[in-house]
Amino acid sequence: MKSYKISEIIYWCIAIVSIVEVFLTWDSNRKRAYIFFGFAIISILMALFRRYYRNKFSRQKNRK
Repeated sequence: MKSYKISEIIYWCIAIVSIVEVFLTWDSNRKRAYIFFGFAIISILMALFRRYYRNKFSRQKNRK
């Protein structure tokens, strides 16, 4: 259960770093900024997916 929370935090960190990199490289290298923007979107979606399943597993554990 703890690994789900740790991986969720890692995905949020990746998203934050990617968003910062988008702002830093937007003027100089637009293609690289788009790649980091894609990483940010994917990381946010994965973090939300992990949170959903972590909550689902904890609800199932509490029922038993």
